[in-house]
Amino acid sequence: MTVTDSNLPHGRDSLTEDLRWRGLIQDSTGLDELRELLDGGSATFYVGFDPTAPSLHIGHLMQVTTARRLQLAGHRPLLLVGGATGQIGDPKESAERTLNPPEVVAGWVQRIRDQLSPFVSYTGENAAQLVNNLDWTGEMSVVEFLRDVGKHFPVNKMLAREVVKARLETGISFTEFSYQLLQANDFFELHRRHGCQLQYGGSDQWGNITAGVDYVRRRGAGPVEAFTTPLVTRSDGTKFGKTEGGAVWLDPEMTSPYAFYQFWVNADDRDVTRYLRYFSFRSREEIEALEKETAERPAARSAQRALAEELTTLVHGEREMAQAVAASQALFGRGSLEELTPETLRAALTEAGLVHLDQLPDVAGLLRDSGLVPSLKEARRVIAEGGAYVNNTRVTEVDATVAPEDLLHGRYLVLRRGKRSFAGVELRG
Repeated sequence: MTVTDSNLPHGRDSLTEDLRWRGLIQDSTGLDELRELLDGGSATFYVGFDPTAPSLHIGHLMQVTTARRLQLAGHRPLLLVGGATGQIGDPKESAERTLNPPEVVAGWVQRIRDQLSPFVSYTGENAAQLVNNLDWTGEMSVVEFLRDVGKHFPVNKMLAREVVKARLETGISFTEFSYQLLQANDFFELHRRHGCQLQYGGSDQWGNITAGVDYVRRRGAGPVEAFTTPLVTRSDGTKFGKTEGGAVWLDPEMTSPYAFYQFWVNADDRDVTRYLRYFSFRSREEIEALEKETAERPAARSAQRALAEELTTLVHGEREMAQAVAASQALFGRGSLEELTPETLRAALTEAGLVHLDQLPDVAGLLRDSGLVPSLKEARRVIAEGGAYVNNTRVTEVDATVAPEDLLHGRYLVLRRGKRSFAGVELRG
């Protein structure tokens, strides 16, 4: 990755001002100090990811795209995967975390390291580096940890953390209480080993992050700085990154590229302008143009499609993005179903509602069994009125049937009622 002025998201502002315009700085150890560090040359920074699941999800996108943004501006990323902290878990306000076995965490560490790879460059003067905090934490004895790390943490300050106060009534284990010390020590070790000058993370990590800044300074190192990004929310109050099927994962085996694409295409108009600023690498001028178009022509969903294509390409690659776009068009009769791969077609039909049958009834029965109509009588009425389609071909005979050669990839049918209601059928066997 060659660093030039053109790598900055747009040419008229400094990196710090661009981050502020995008709404990416919620808290900081000082804007003047942050500006001096980010706009004054190349700095080494780190952001951490704990392996608490086999994949990252789109709630992590804020951090990985921010890392990419900082590297494009000339700074060097350290992407930390918490092989140690992932075995402990940051305290939750609700209850104690379930501890995962070390061998499970180790497997998740490798999967997450692989998922982080597309977002940054590992070559050049500011090449990114993947690090694992188990490398230094695993070497420490209990006595070393208590003497060298614990000595620098006043318990009264640790008790003042909101999440800790929330747990004092129901109880919190020493394991989770000590998480803050482990994360703070990560900052110190990365500063000592790699010259790391900056840490950032989500705003819910502000207590841990400032503890790390304070600890580095107490050890006589530094200066170091920090900032947090805002937690991403939805305007309707529902949790960002959740759908009816659960979390939207970055792993294509857990959330298909098509479903990932559709998540962004379906973003609320009230949210998409914020998402563009947070996640897109388009210039300010391009984003403001999309914001204006959304306000003037919301039905066109230009901002949603632009963001969906950009992020699907970033996470899953150009080919999967093109397949997701093709599937979106083909399902509504604006493209060829035959050109879709079996994986993309199945993913799209699963999102729409895929029924599994051992044998194929007539078209009226298919419309009923797929849930597009409530009864055979209604199915026949829809067919007679010209509103039924099989594989985007209108069916006009109420007793029409399908032949084996009509099956896409030998097993799928796409059913549609009218312009926008569709479902899928998969023939077993």
